[in-house]
This record gives sequence, C-alpha cells and structure tokens, in this order.
Amino acid sequence: MHTVAVIALDGVVPFDLATPIEVFTRTRSADGRAPYRVQICSGTSTVDAGTFTMQAPWGLEALAEADTIIVPGIADIDPPIPAEVIDALRDAAARGTRIASICSGAFVLAAAGLLDGLRATTHWLAAAQLAQRYPAIEVDPNVLYIDNGQLLTSAGAAAGMDLCLHLIRRDHGSAVAADAARLSVMPLEREGGQAQFIVNDPPPAPRGSILEPLLLWMADNAAQDLTLDDLAAKAGMSSRTLNRRFREHTGTTPVQWLHRTRVRKAQHLLESTTHPVDFIASQVGFGSPTAFRDRFKRIVGTTPQSYRVAFRATEATSDPVP
Repeated sequence: MHTVAVIALDGVVPFDLATPIEVFTRTRSADGRAPYRVQICSGTSTVDAGTFTMQAPWGLEALAEADTIIVPGIADIDPPIPAEVIDALRDAAARGTRIASICSGAFVLAAAGLLDGLRATTHWLAAAQLAQRYPAIEVDPNVLYIDNGQLLTSAGAAAGMDLCLHLIRRDHGSAVAADAARLSVMPLEREGGQAQFIVNDPPPAPRGSILEPLLLWMADNAAQDLTLDDLAAKAGMSSRTLNRRFREHTGTTPVQWLHRTRVRKAQHLLESTTHPVDFIASQVGFGSPTAFRDRFKRIVGTTPQSYRVAFRATEATSDPVP
C-alpha cells in the first residue's frame, strides 16, 4: 500500500490539510481496494490550525517510511520553518521520496532548498513573494500545478485537488483518477496549466434533459464524420437552436463536445494500446492525423506521443480496436 504522509505545521490551512486526506482515502483501485494509506505527521504535540487545534497521530519520523509527502499551505509564510521539518524533507528528497506542496506549502519546500533550479507555483497572491524570496526558483503563477517528477507544487485551494488527482493518475491510470474525481465532485473541465492531464469527461446534460438522448448517441457515434447540421437533424431542431440549448445545458457547443469526446477516447487508446497515433486518429473520428494532433494538443496541452509516453499502462495491448 502506498503511504501518503501529510505534514501539519502550525498555521496549516485546514482546507489544504483536508484535501489530500479526503482525495486519497476515498480512492479505490479497479478491484475495489484502497491503494493509499494517509498519515498526518507533525513535529509538535499539538498543531494550531487557526480555528482549531489538533493532535497529529504521527511524528516526523514517519516521513522516513512514506512513499509520498504532501506539505499543505500555511497561513503565515513569514515565520521560519522549524529546522527538524527542513531536515526531514531534505532527507526524504535524498531518498527519492515524492514530495508535493499545496498552495503556500511551496514556501516550506523552498526553505529546504528543494525547488532551487526548478519551475514551481503557489497561490497567485503569494507568487511574487516566493519569486522575490527565492530567486533560484522559476515561479509560474499562471498554472494549477507543476510536475517536476519527484517534486510537485500546486496553486491554492481547489488546485490542490487537481494535484492529488494527477498523482493518482500517475500511480493508477486514468480510470481510477476519473472515479476519484467524481467522488470529489470536481468540475469535469478546468482551465489552466497541466490540469488537462486529469481525466475529463465531456460536460453532461442533466438527467432527463432534452439533450440526453442526443448526447448518448453522440458518444456512441463520435467516430463518424458528423457535422453540426447532422447533429441538429438528429436532435430535430435547427443548428442555431441546438447551439443555444447545448450552451444552456453543458456550457459548450456541440462541436466542442464532440471534439472532447473523441480526444477522451483517444487518450484511452493511447494509454491502453500500442496502436500507431495515425490509426487512433482515424478510429476516434478525426479526418486527418494533422487535425487530430492539432486538436489533441489544444485540448490536452501536449502531443499524442508525449501523452502516451507519460501515461501508457505497463501492459498495453495491440489488439484491434473495437
């Protein structure tokens, strides 16, 4: 079982502390098992979390056995970080332990010197301070999170959930991450940075909506050469009316919804098969490999081949695509 250690410092932001606890403890693998064990660790007997105090069940010595360490944000970034926390993080980094920060937790990693020479992010309100205080860090305030491999940082609040879901996807693939996202009631599509690596289903229409039959049909027939007129005819309404109804119910257009459906199917095939990219493009409904690559990069933020390298399952199949 993968152990996630969450460090609770005095002044910890309760939301940031709760995020990894909730996301990782609710995650279930394909066989229904819990793949993560979460431990709350601190170097003090009690932790001041602002509106309440708490006792952490584990001390900093537990970090030595952790597979992943997460540092939540702290309300005040000015006081010095306790030396024992700095030492524990440096030792963990030297062992190769994966370490991630949420929000102003990046200041803790920075104080330990772990982010020097790396690109990192934090809450946009604190980004300028992070860059000024630690000039060796390339601070990017415009992304939800940044994955440097062993070291990861995220922006504030809900971006911590994006980060945790990204870690789950790295560990267990898109299907498990998608289930975790649904359990967390996360938005199905978020703008910014590397959030596109989270599993995103096309925005659904409310159950019983007038568009529900059309959406189900579109999902089943996305590989066909479909135009807006085709979709409008299937729905029994004009193209203009369909566009308006689609935006009302899903927040996007029929064509954009169709593109995202095709890209989502392509992501699955890139992860689970060894089929050539051009073959996958035709299987999911793109008229040309060039159009597929362009649309994939615009939606996902990377190329199909790079996505495959990052996320393909260990046991991919070359069986014919259904």
